Amino acid sequence: MTPVALILWSIVAAMAAMVGARKGAAGLRGAGAFALGQASVLLIRLPMALLAASFLTQILPTDKVAAVLGPETGFPGILLASVVGGLLPGGPMLSFPLALVVWQSGAGEAQTVALLAGWSVFAMHRMLAFEAPIMGWRFVALRLLSSSALPLMAGLLAAAVLGLLDILFL
Repeated sequence: MTPVALILWSIVAAMAAMVGARKGAAGLRGAGAFALGQASVLLIRLPMALLAASFLTQILPTDKVAAVLGPETGFPGILLASVVGGLLPGGPMLSFPLALVVWQSGAGEAQTVALLAGWSVFAMHRMLAFEAPIMGWRFVALRLLSSSALPLMAGLLAAAVLGLLDILFL
């Protein structure tokens, strides 16, 4: 078991102990039922998303991905990834496997961080389907103007952290 998995399982065990102490067996059964309900959805969607992503790895031109989003593209690649991230369709079951495909096709780590941050902040599909009809275009404009630098900042910060890690561990 990896150290991260060990930490996560320890947190889950501690939470289970707290629920057991506060709510007893009924609380643990309720939490277990909720977890099984969530898992049943993921057990259907996640394998399909990973399979679709693996098919994409076979057709995506890796040389072109590396040329425009590779680690050596720096700021322009991070900027492009931030914009492209906002155009990724769907929720996390589609976007994370797509980001994985882009990363495995030669995109840099910082560019992939910017891609996912762009998806989180801009998400055109969510903006058009939910945010604008519910909150209105004025709010959409306010949110976009106030948060538009975040994906770029995330990518640049990731690049700085990677540079620091290279210095510390080389």
